[in-house]
Amino acid sequence: MIRTLDNVAKPNPSWNGDHPDTGTSYAPFKVYNIGNNQPVELLRFIEIIEQALGMEAKKNLLPLQPGDVPETYANVDDLINDVGFKPATPIEQGIGNFVAWYRDYYKV
Repeated sequence: MIRTLDNVAKPNPSWNGDHPDTGTSYAPFKVYNIGNNQPVELLRFIEIIEQALGMEAKKNLLPLQPGDVPETYANVDDLINDVGFKPATPIEQGIGNFVAWYRDYYKV
């Protein structure tokens, strides 16, 4: 967050509402994806959550549903290029930290 203060977003002066470029805007703002840009399979993601919680999830595996995305990952190129930061926290550590924070914050 602090690094972005030195790199204020600039508007795209050629942005046109009739033919918008969804990656830019006339308004001076920018949203950064700060995830790890390494894809993780859904079942591995669930397994990591299970380990952090110390319990097994009840899974009901179904075929892909309309609107499901078969593969996705965080593209952090803009974050790296604009502010020189590349997220490197392993997913196991990130989920573990989040579960610990959540349990402490909500006292569960």
